[in-house]
Amino acid sequence: MSLRRWLTQVSALMTKEWKQLYRDRALLSFVIFIFTLDILLASGAPALDLKQTPIGIIDRDHSALSRELIYKLPAQQFTVVPMADQDQAVSHALERGELRGVLTIPHGFEKDLLRAQSPALQLVVDASDANLGFLLSSYTERILFTLSGELVGGQAAAQGRPVVLPQIDIQSRTRFNPSLTESWYATLSELLTMVTVACILLPAAALVREKERGTVEQLLVSPLSPLQIVLAKAFAMTSVVLLGSLVAVGLVMHQLVGVPFVGSPWVFFSLIALYAITSSGLGVLASTFARNSGQVGLIVVLLVMPIIMLSGTWSLRESMPDWLQNMVAFSPMTYFVDIAYGVLLKGSDMAVLWPKALKMSLLGLAFWALGVYRFQRQFR
Repeated sequence: MSLRRWLTQVSALMTKEWKQLYRDRALLSFVIFIFTLDILLASGAPALDLKQTPIGIIDRDHSALSRELIYKLPAQQFTVVPMADQDQAVSHALERGELRGVLTIPHGFEKDLLRAQSPALQLVVDASDANLGFLLSSYTERILFTLSGELVGGQAAAQGRPVVLPQIDIQSRTRFNPSLTESWYATLSELLTMVTVACILLPAAALVREKERGTVEQLLVSPLSPLQIVLAKAFAMTSVVLLGSLVAVGLVMHQLVGVPFVGSPWVFFSLIALYAITSSGLGVLASTFARNSGQVGLIVVLLVMPIIMLSGTWSLRESMPDWLQNMVAFSPMTYFVDIAYGVLLKGSDMAVLWPKALKMSLLGLAFWALGVYRFQRQFR
């Protein structure tokens, strides 16, 4: 068979897949949602910082310094709620989630500070959200440290003594996200997640659909090889993922959310196509273990969840144990996360990215070889 005829047959099958996707309104709606509204919703997800977090204040000292301490709690991070000095009221407010923490300023707070003693303040934190609890306690401790430093310095200056305080001069330079905008990270992570889901689910669903309708046998008895059938479905779904990624990045992320696009669009979308084809091998492999759409959905969830959770989008790979890091190295998404952040936010080019792209391609070849082999064996 000539190469031209081989490619013509594959393109005809791809056209068939596009038509079937268009007629499957449920799957088409899902694809549209994950590349548009889902990305936009991710930009408004809860940020990993404090924003007007309600904190109760019990001021037993009622002094100028206690009022100054309360005043120093920034309104952008804290919403100060004066509390009655009643343990039961404090307990109920924390249990109902009305407060995230309660700061108690004791009697003699001002006198102890003026005598260079260390007053004992009590901070009760709701740590049901561990990250929020850690941020609340660390913010409050930093404010208290700043206040005590200012007070000691002011006392020394009033008495004509030199201020002897240890000082560390830190000059920070924030690169790639100077304003520390959380929505940039959230939307990009959601894009990588949805691209991974689509790349695995769509080819798997297309192949299982043929099994359910009994048309896969008709395709196999036609002058088509199993490789052509599988490639046509994977290439058709890759083009859908590319189109969805173009809308998600160009319209939703860049225009609506304001995520920058520092690198080359050609490099980025070429590597998305490579990642889509690589991950499609997992979809082909998943379809060989399923007999219907329900089964393929469960198998895809079983594959996708550990890939997403452990590949570096929502957790740091460096914090994982060594054995888990070695396992995650077999996930194509592990390499694509670095590629996507490198191109979009850092402006990396292929001179930097080619080792990760090569590893991702080798994994894709292995998945494709195993998937096509199992697909052939099913119908012998």
